[in-house]
This record gives sequence, C-alpha cells and structure tokens, in this order.
Amino acid sequence: MTEHPPAAPSAPSLPPAPGPAADEGLARRLRALACTAPLHDLDVRKANLAGEYGTYAMAEVALAAIDLVTLSMDFDTGADHDRVVSRLLPRVAAQAPLRAAAEHERVARWVLENLVNVGSVDRGFRTAYGTFDPDGTYVRRDYDFKLVEEVPGPGGAVYLRTTDEAVNVLVGALDTDVTSAQIAAEVKLEVLISRGRLADAQLAAEQARYRTVQYAETLRRTLEATRRNVRAVDWLQTVPDMITEALQHVADRYRHENAILTNIRRVRDEATAERGPDHKRRAAELVDIVKDCIRRHTQLQSRLLEAGPLFRAEQDRQAFAPPAAHSGIDLYGQLLHPALPLPLEAATRVTDAWFAHGTGLRTPAAVRLGDLTDLLLTPPAPREHLGAEMPEPDLVATPDDSRFSEEQFAAAWELLDLPADAPRRLSGLLADARRRDPELPYLVALLAVHAASPPVGSAYRQGEQHLLFAADDGTELDDPEFGGADLVVGTALLDAAGMTADRTEAA
Repeated sequence: MTEHPPAAPSAPSLPPAPGPAADEGLARRLRALACTAPLHDLDVRKANLAGEYGTYAMAEVALAAIDLVTLSMDFDTGADHDRVVSRLLPRVAAQAPLRAAAEHERVARWVLENLVNVGSVDRGFRTAYGTFDPDGTYVRRDYDFKLVEEVPGPGGAVYLRTTDEAVNVLVGALDTDVTSAQIAAEVKLEVLISRGRLADAQLAAEQARYRTVQYAETLRRTLEATRRNVRAVDWLQTVPDMITEALQHVADRYRHENAILTNIRRVRDEATAERGPDHKRRAAELVDIVKDCIRRHTQLQSRLLEAGPLFRAEQDRQAFAPPAAHSGIDLYGQLLHPALPLPLEAATRVTDAWFAHGTGLRTPAAVRLGDLTDLLLTPPAPREHLGAEMPEPDLVATPDDSRFSEEQFAAAWELLDLPADAPRRLSGLLADARRRDPELPYLVALLAVHAASPPVGSAYRQGEQHLLFAADDGTELDDPEFGGADLVVGTALLDAAGMTADRTEAA
C-alpha cells in the first residue's frame, strides 16, 4: 500500500501588498524631478532665441550659475548679479570660443534671468504631480518652488540668493535633514582623504559646504520671520531646540573640520613627484574649501548667539508698538470697481471728490506766529536785472548705438518700396535681403512686423501719400532664420483729396 505524503498546508492569508499610498518617497522623488525641470527647459527654449544658440548647453551654464550664487552668499547679503555674469563668461565662452563676446554675455544673462524667472508674477516655478491619499485616492497637487531669488540688501542694492531647492539640485537630494547630511558628508570626506582619493574628496567637500550654506539659510529665514511677526515663529520650543542643536552641531563640526584640515595639509606637503602636480593642486583646493567651511561655521555660531537677544528685542518692540490709527484704503475695491460701471460724467464726480480729499491738507509756509512775523519783516533779497547767470551746459555727443547703419536702412526701404498693385511675401523679401547683406533680413523682418499694425491716423494727419502694411493670411513662413507667419507686405495709397479737405476745414 503506497503511502502518500501529507498534503501541504494551505498558505496563510497575507495582508494586501502596500500600494502607492504607502510610498512616502514617491512625492519626494517627484518634487526632486520638478526642481530639475527649469534647467532642462532652458535647452528646449533656446531655439526661440533670435540667432543660432544650439551649440550652448544651457543646463550646464545654469548649474554653474547656481553654484556661483550659492558660494557667493553671505549671511546678510547675497551674490551680485553682474559679478555672477562675469564669472559665468569663461564657461559660456568655452562652449563656443569662436562666437562674439557679446553673444556669450547674452547667453549668461539669459540663463540667470530664467533661473530668477523674470517675467512671471511671483518669480517662481510651478509644477503638478500626482500622489495618493491614505484611502488610496489619486490626487493632483501643485508644487511651487524657486531656484534663485532677488532679495533687497543694504543701501537699496538687490542681491541674488539660492533657495533650498536650488541647493538640493546641486547635491542631488531633496528635503534632506541638514544636520545628518552635514555629518555624513564630512565623515565621507575624512575617509576619502585618508585613502588619498582627493578627486572624490573635493566633491564631498563641496557638498559639505553646500549643506553649511543651507543650514545658515534656515536660520536667516527664521530671524527674518521673527522681525516681521514674532508670533509667527515658535520661540517657546521649536527655535530654542534648533539653536541648541545648531550650536552643538557647530562645535562638533569645528573640531572635525580642523582635524580634516590638518590631514589635508599633511597630504599636500607630503605629495611626491610620482603622484604628479595634480595631486598637490587638489590638496591645496581642499584646504581652501575646508577653510571656507570653518569660516561659515564661525559666522553661523555668532548669529546663533545673537538669536536670543534679537527675539527679546523684537518681542518688546512689537508688543509695545502703537496700533494702526485706521485701516488701509483699498483703491480697487473702494474706488475702481464701483466707478467702472458708472457713466463718464458720474464717474468723474466720484474720482474728483476722491482725489480732492486724498491729497490731504496743505501745510502753510509759516506754522508759528514768530515765523510769520520774521517772514513779513524780512526785506526782499535784491535780484539781478537779468536774473541769475545760467551755467554753461556740458554737452556730450550721444553715441550711435544703433545696430543697423544708414546704408542698411536705405537698402531695406528700397526693398520695401513696392508698387501699390504688387504686394510680396515676406519670405521673398528676406531672400532678396540675404543676398545683399547677412544682417539685412533682421531689419526687413523688423520693419515688416511693425507694418502689421500701421499708424494710419498719424500718416493721414501728416499728409503721407502711401503707407507700408503687412497682413497675415495664414501661410507659414519657410525661412532658415525666422519663424511665424509669411506676411503679405504691400503699399496702401492714402486719400490725398480727403486729407486736403480735412486740413481746409480745420483751418
């Protein structure tokens, strides 16, 4: 009789596998991807620039700009805009050495302005990403961030500062705990130095310095929020704990970095000829980087020690500040919005009354009786018969900074001097202009676009006999340098008899 093996026990029922809602790192990875999107977008949008800019790697220039701004930041100030552009020029010029210096500067300024996001309302970026609620529902969320900010400085100057998101783009992480990241970076730095891997050690040292900058930026924003509103910051528990941890962090890092600095100097001084000059150069660069980290930690420590007295001073100032005498005036809600639907006559009465009361009282020239008496009894000062002597003006000739010469303007108007019954396409005019002068098509295109909205009224009043016009009939422009619509360019004859009659009636 054959003995059958016992049946396998049934598998226990397992809980369902955690779905996307349990992945806490998903949202962080999506935000990390979003922070790099503006850099990739630069390479996409460089095709919209007038000219050939395909040879430039805009994302590389943007990363270099973020690096320069981050390392130029101080606790109270930031990076100077023009200085950052000048330090970017060698990197831009290395990508296209045969191009003109003016083009290199234009690329550097264009990249920096796009990192600031000049032209948007809040100078920020926004992207949408999907995440899951605890119940498993998919939700679309907006993520707003900035990379480089313009902040006011002393004396009315405007400086550039990088945000936490920009620093995270540099070091390749997002929402990382600053303290733990700093310790890990310095431990890694010490290990790499002890093994003689100075190339990797330099990268680790630069990452440690970025984290130091980010830590100082966190404290600076806390103090700024305290100056604006002391109640908006938790000075009862959160900030004191942060200051205590930061002071301990600075003390530990200062001892650690001094030990690293001693080790690097020994490696630099003991570098032999077999290792080559590059080894000694990297060791010298590491010495400068770690010394800069020590300087930043010393500055951070002084600010941490000043945080408590600043809080108490701001608390006293804001607690005893006199309340506002009256609420502010809402020009849009109280004047513009109610006045827009009114007829012109009624709206004029409202605005006249508003601004008559809004100008306030006129201060008299003599406020006190003694001032009035002195004013009345003071004899008038003698005047020169012909008045005071006028200074001789120092006239300076205005430099001619026009891109196009008089000969190019004459050639362009010669091409655009078309018969009234023979309009032409913009593509044909551009081709004729290119055969004459490589720069002439830009001027012809500019004049043609300006003619798309011709000043008919001005030409009519000035007695012009004809007027250049351009119209879009939906045809796409086929040109190697320009895009858009292939405009129909022609000459319109104006009614000379009607103009003469109008001028006679006016006379």
